[in-house]
Amino acid sequence: MKLLQSAAAIAAFALLPFAAAAQNYPAPKQGEWIAKDFKFHTGEVMPELRIGYTTIGEPSGEPVLVLHGTNGSANSMLTPAFAGQMFGPGQPLDASRYYIILPDSIGHGRTSKPSHGMKTKFPRYNYDDMVDAQHRLLTEGLSIRRLRLVIGHSMGGMHAWTWGVKHPGVMDALVPMASQPTEMSSRNWMTRRLLIETIRSDPGYNNGNYTEQPRSMKLAVVAFGVATNGGTLALQKLAPNRAQADKLVDNRLAAPFRADANDLIYAYDASRDYNPSPGLERISAAVLAINAADDERNPPETGLMENALKRVKNGRLLLIPAGDQTRGHGTTGTARLYAKELGELLRTAPRRGN
Repeated sequence: MKLLQSAAAIAAFALLPFAAAAQNYPAPKQGEWIAKDFKFHTGEVMPELRIGYTTIGEPSGEPVLVLHGTNGSANSMLTPAFAGQMFGPGQPLDASRYYIILPDSIGHGRTSKPSHGMKTKFPRYNYDDMVDAQHRLLTEGLSIRRLRLVIGHSMGGMHAWTWGVKHPGVMDALVPMASQPTEMSSRNWMTRRLLIETIRSDPGYNNGNYTEQPRSMKLAVVAFGVATNGGTLALQKLAPNRAQADKLVDNRLAAPFRADANDLIYAYDASRDYNPSPGLERISAAVLAINAADDERNPPETGLMENALKRVKNGRLLLIPAGDQTRGHGTTGTARLYAKELGELLRTAPRRGN
């Protein structure tokens, strides 16, 4: 296992915060596909699972799968800091060369989810189900059998690890970000559990049969975000005294919030049995794991990532150094911090045939 701390990544911190730029890649195209008789790991079968997805580039390009985080969607990956540094001319995932597929995972975006009518009767999905749906979209819906790259952030990073274990021969390269290939545990699970329990214990939740969103949900989500995202040094810089800390909290509580409680609970609960660790030796793609040194959910000081990567045949870690311009768990949403290393991976990873 190789550990990379790139000078390019360190220097790039000076470019933060990340200014918006004009879109420099082809217009995204939205699509939907129906997976018939989709079987969940619970044994439940949904006659029609609707899967929303977005593509960038032409189907003649090399396919790349891009996976979003919890409570996100394909649209949440189309930011200037990520897509604007990835999909344009000469960038690592230049859309004139690659066919970029961004699915909405089960329970997210335009894909089937509890709020579409089933509420708590919706199957209690997990990450294996979400990856199975992505795989069916690619193979059955888009007739894609081989991928040049699977890349994902946070939940998408955990999905990427799952892809590597479940479908090791499908991709040439694997880039899981803001994630670890180890069992859900410690602060990462504890804060998720507390978020879920806070919403469920709200009388307004009414066992999922609410007529308006539970009042506690927004407060719980903001508390979860402060505890597990944003970066310790960055938050100290933003809120160096109580007055500024209060203002930051007030602004977050006042921001628009459109989440659905059942969707949110299902999404965080889906990680409950995540654990690709037993299958790490099966991963055969070239792996570049990208984490931030100040990631609150995946702290490097535990040694979990380092030990896990020893079991991956061709794996290495890019650990982005912490600073007051990084954003903890959210750091990998900024592609310029690792664009050079990703480009090098794509130049050197062997194409393993059809």
